[in-house]
Amino acid sequence: MELESDEEPEPDSEPKSAVEPEPVVKAVGLAKRFGSFIALHPLDVTVHSGEFFGVFGPNGAGKSTFIRLLTGQIPPSRGGASVLGIDPVSDSRLLKANIGIVPESESPPSFLTAHEFLTMVARLRDLPEIDEIVGHWLDFFGITDRAKTLCKDLSKGQRQKLMLSAALMHQPRLLFLDEPFVNLDPLYQRKSRELLVDYVAAGGTIFLCSHILEIAERLCTRFAVIDEGRVLAHGTFEEIRNTGEWTLEDVFIRLVSESGKDVQEGDE
Repeated sequence: MELESDEEPEPDSEPKSAVEPEPVVKAVGLAKRFGSFIALHPLDVTVHSGEFFGVFGPNGAGKSTFIRLLTGQIPPSRGGASVLGIDPVSDSRLLKANIGIVPESESPPSFLTAHEFLTMVARLRDLPEIDEIVGHWLDFFGITDRAKTLCKDLSKGQRQKLMLSAALMHQPRLLFLDEPFVNLDPLYQRKSRELLVDYVAAGGTIFLCSHILEIAERLCTRFAVIDEGRVLAHGTFEEIRNTGEWTLEDVFIRLVSESGKDVQEGDE
């Protein structure tokens, strides 16, 4: 209940700005070097709650390195990050308990069946009604008939479905997805897109790395384009496009072409 005030508002007072959503990912000067190779130059990125944030770049641009840094899989060479208020370096176990991750390579344990793998993940996350949860995801992705098949004998697409199931079953606030659609057929690409849109609409946040620009353009609310480990542009589509550019592919090709030209000129 709001209390009424006897004071009249000042006539020249400005309206209060809308409260900005909380940052769930904040990277400051984050960088990674492997020996003499710079995989990721220092970058600053903030992702707010409820965003569908996409990072795009050519193969080898540094997308997967970026995700691995933010999820505590590797330490940075410089700078740092906060994810859900957690330091990925000092509290990587706590972080992984509170997020969902789909890595670039589908990698469920080869010695477990599909059902055993999802059951193991559900038990590790201490979920209730495990049989129902596992059955739901096997059914959702159309692999109930492969439940007793060893993961090593599943197709790449079927293994990808298991990784998506494992990332989503505990209903995390934040999902990290590295090329999640690459091995899926068109039917399940569409079904997965709809699932992710519903997830964000319900309050979830997604950090997506991909080079499938058509799908990304439909899904993401903000973008970052990177190449050679450098952020070339970031923002909404309207903020990063030039006049006459109508698709994310147009923007991507222009930025990457200019980046390559700048590198060549710098070497001369």
